[in-house]
Amino acid sequence: MSSRALLASVIALTSAGYATAGVSTIFYTVDAAVWATYATDRGASLSTENFNTVSSGFYGSGIAGSTAGISWTANAIGGVDATAGLVSTRTASNNLSFTFAPGVNGIAGNLYGINSSAAAVPTTITVTLSDGTTYIGNSNGPADFIGFYSTGATIASLAVSASNYPSGGNPIYATADNLYFAVVPAPGAVALLGVAGLVSRRRERRV
Repeated sequence: MSSRALLASVIALTSAGYATAGVSTIFYTVDAAVWATYATDRGASLSTENFNTVSSGFYGSGIAGSTAGISWTANAIGGVDATAGLVSTRTASNNLSFTFAPGVNGIAGNLYGINSSAAAVPTTITVTLSDGTTYIGNSNGPADFIGFYSTGATIASLAVSASNYPSGGNPIYATADNLYFAVVPAPGAVALLGVAGLVSRRRERRV
């Protein structure tokens, strides 16, 4: 296994529900509260893309959107389906790939698999980040969560695939219910906010 890759399963996580990645710059967890705390403790702002503004239908060329200044695209070989706030692959077993501009410090999601009737099913998901970090775990539905945070380079993409667990022959479609972004403001932006706050306080004193 490459030094930039991580192979993990849910059952291998610590009793607290999370573990640090084999790559020192990547942290991952299956606990949403732990991910949010880890990110905010490092100065990141959090935002959510729930796909509710995406019209239901088939998108052969993928889907694009934005939230809190982060532009994202969703693509898959064979196209992407959007239904009631869910984004899925049109073709079973293909990767559902997301790209982000600019890159994000943290990315998380409710990632799982559905069958041809759009019902959640027990699934083995494989999630791969832009730096090659890979997570493998079991998921049962939209309540399941996986989150990553990079203390090094920002994360530019995430790809998820779904396969049968336990093994079987029914087609499985990788699905995202929500994506969660963690972004640390650039130093210049932080400085501007500080100046704006100082000017505001001075104006208040003059009144």
